[in-house]
Amino acid sequence: MTQKVAVLGTGKIGEALLSGMIRGGWAPADLLVTARRAERAEELRTRHGVTPVTNAEAAKTADTLILTVKPQDMGTLLDELAPHIPSDRLVISGAAGIPTSFFEARLAAGTPVVRVMTNTPALVDEAMSVISAGSHASEADLAHTEEIFGSVGKTLRVPESQQDACTALSGSGPAYFFYLVEAMTDAGILLGLPRDKAHDLIVQSAIGAATMLRDSGEHPVKLRENVTSPAGTTINAIRELENHGVRAALIAALEAARDRSRELASGSSNK
Repeated sequence: MTQKVAVLGTGKIGEALLSGMIRGGWAPADLLVTARRAERAEELRTRHGVTPVTNAEAAKTADTLILTVKPQDMGTLLDELAPHIPSDRLVISGAAGIPTSFFEARLAAGTPVVRVMTNTPALVDEAMSVISAGSHASEADLAHTEEIFGSVGKTLRVPESQQDACTALSGSGPAYFFYLVEAMTDAGILLGLPRDKAHDLIVQSAIGAATMLRDSGEHPVKLRENVTSPAGTTINAIRELENHGVRAALIAALEAARDRSRELASGSSNK
């Protein structure tokens, strides 16, 4: 792989992406990184053999730029990069809520931009990365983006109009599962189990359930019904979940996340 790829603003997700790319065959010499702190940049060089550069140097020399800074910092970064990015560079944004048009308006005319929403399971090569093309992105640009993000999990192409929904569902999705595991662990303690045993029981159950969903091809309703015996323990638990409006609360939560993504896109808040 001879193309140079630069990751700008390399935090945990950016580092996970670098690590996955190296395992996938990219040469560390072809990977550039930028970081706000010099110590962080040196840490990345030591750990992965990549080359720390300035944002301007990355823009001038890399064939592909992956922007992983926070949404509220993206405008400032683009102001710094714009004078140095030729229109044939591929720009990949990993910022929640910011549309490709935001980048296209600030970069040279015709610059290809691809929007990606990934999630924290990238840290364990189980990410779900959702990819959308900007106005000037080609099939080759999308395929290259898939190759990069495929190194840390699965990828899915969607129209950009669906990105806010995907951000709510999969971008933030791991947090909902962690929240559920936290609540179930507390319940296990209330029922008399030590915390470590409750944790192990729930985590393995979650892994097993997720694997069945992925591999069986069955609808989740069917899989749930297979566990639910008439007048048994599971149906009693499901009844309580329904009585407490858990399904409605989840739907409302995802709508709130989607709405927040739209707020970020419109620039109505900087937080």
